[in-house]
Amino acid sequence: MNKIKAILCMLLSGVLSACAQQENITSVDAAAFQKAITKDSVQLLDVRTAEEYGERHILYAVNIDVLQPGFKEKAEKVLDPSKLVYVYCRSGKRSMTAATLLAGMGFKVINLKGGILSYPFSSSK
Repeated sequence: MNKIKAILCMLLSGVLSACAQQENITSVDAAAFQKAITKDSVQLLDVRTAEEYGERHILYAVNIDVLQPGFKEKAEKVLDPSKLVYVYCRSGKRSMTAATLLAGMGFKVINLKGGILSYPFSSSK
């Protein structure tokens, strides 16, 4: 009986933790994302590879590859947890992975739905 209680407590704890992380993540379309990042003091994070970043990126974005070891440590050094983090990748999958990691670290994250593929490139490299 105690094993069952322990398992139920662990499951409930995991669910509550996941819910708390999701509360810190908002996904928006390209128009809303573009409008929001024009404001001062925005933290813009590109989580693609350095090669992808070099080909094309949104102006002023910092590049930290979410698939490389040390992502969380690098993000912790570069990002301010008191400010929103706007995150994007190619199609939205890696940025959601990054958003989940960042939310778990206490950041509030705005994710670009559809990634850079959905982004209108008037203010980019």
